[in-house]
Amino acid sequence: MPLFDLPLAQLRHYTSEVTPPEDFAAFWDRTIAEARSYPLGVAFEPVENYLAVIDTYDVTFAGYGGTPIKGWLHLPANRAAGARLPVVVQYVGYSGGRGLVNQDTRWAQAGYAHFIMDTRGQGYGGTLGETPDPHSSAGDVAHAGLMTRGIASREDYYYRRVYVDAFRAVEAAQAHPDVDPAKVVLAGVSQGGGIVVATAGLAAGRLDGVIAALPDVPFLQDFPRAIDITPRGPYPEIAQFLARHRNRHELVLEVLRYFDGVNLARLAKAPALYSAAQMDDICPPSTVFASFNAYGSGTGASSTSGAAKEIEVYRFNNHEGGQEHHWIRQLLFLRKILG
Repeated sequence: MPLFDLPLAQLRHYTSEVTPPEDFAAFWDRTIAEARSYPLGVAFEPVENYLAVIDTYDVTFAGYGGTPIKGWLHLPANRAAGARLPVVVQYVGYSGGRGLVNQDTRWAQAGYAHFIMDTRGQGYGGTLGETPDPHSSAGDVAHAGLMTRGIASREDYYYRRVYVDAFRAVEAAQAHPDVDPAKVVLAGVSQGGGIVVATAGLAAGRLDGVIAALPDVPFLQDFPRAIDITPRGPYPEIAQFLARHRNRHELVLEVLRYFDGVNLARLAKAPALYSAAQMDDICPPSTVFASFNAYGSGTGASSTSGAAKEIEVYRFNNHEGGQEHHWIRQLLFLRKILG
């Protein structure tokens, strides 16, 4: 894939035109308060993972609407008795779920507690999932896939439920006695990276303990530009929906303002390490930089102050990004954060 987006020099200064609705904070305050009105009800069940060096728990907790969300918690088997570990809460990519019990334990191998959230209604591609989305019928038409599910209303939009699940997943991870609730790291690739940005923004002022965010080639950023220029992947689901529902463009963009990672990134306070791939035709680099440049800036469009942040750019990569190279970069970043 050749370069198709803005040159790197322009990317570093690119600012999205997306702005938060006037009731943006109030909408999310109400949404989180409604979610917390249900008991978290987190349960950790030890399970066989066939690994000698990792202990694993099957996790269930209450997400959006009090519905049960699944997850895995992996812990190093050689952890010191009574020690509380920093925890990496991981969100997965579009169509994937939490996977098999021993499919991904790398953060636990690095010495962290590792919490993987299953994504409601997904797990049909990539990695296996086990969490249904019982609220999926919003009484309106939608394109195949998830991007337009419930898109006629901010109340019913699919990612409202996912973002709430992700917020409560942090609370669930913090509840385990071997986890240090004051040292939570958010991590994810693609959709998972977009959920990281959303959770970092929602956590600010609402949830203590998030010390770092690792959004890797994040999805769900700068929707207007993404819909216009992205040739491949989930964003075109929205464009294809609008190709038939020609009168809904403004309505759709208005709903998406509540879920755009650019607006949520502005609220975040935790130090962040982003990644972008310049040949990425699923999450174009301009959409990633729109989020990065807004991250931690508060209500303004962008800022060079605010939350500490870094971005690693992979010049010749598509959506795979930095992969194993970037994981080393993340390990070094966390080592610096944790001292």
